[in-house]
Amino acid sequence: MSETVPPQEATAGPQDEQAGPAGDGDDDPAAPAPLGVVRTPTGDAAVDAHLDRLADADDLAADGHVEVYEDVHRGLRDALTALDTRPGPPAPTPAQGA
Repeated sequence: MSETVPPQEATAGPQDEQAGPAGDGDDDPAAPAPLGVVRTPTGDAAVDAHLDRLADADDLAADGHVEVYEDVHRGLRDALTALDTRPGPPAPTPAQGA
């Protein structure tokens, strides 16, 4: 009994060549793919626009996600800051309450 593999079984067959880089690319685990994260609308158009921008990362390689995430974070931070600067009734001062 021999435990060696016959040479014809050790080489790649024609079906193996099609699964390599010459294939259609659908099976490439390194290719960008949508994450499938559902983004629920908040009701605030500005916030929703920033959250929708997250979908741009779906078509990018992982090293391109940082730019999108930083842009969205900056936009959301600006939207939160704007809540503090919107005009409204003036806050009472301690002198007015006495």
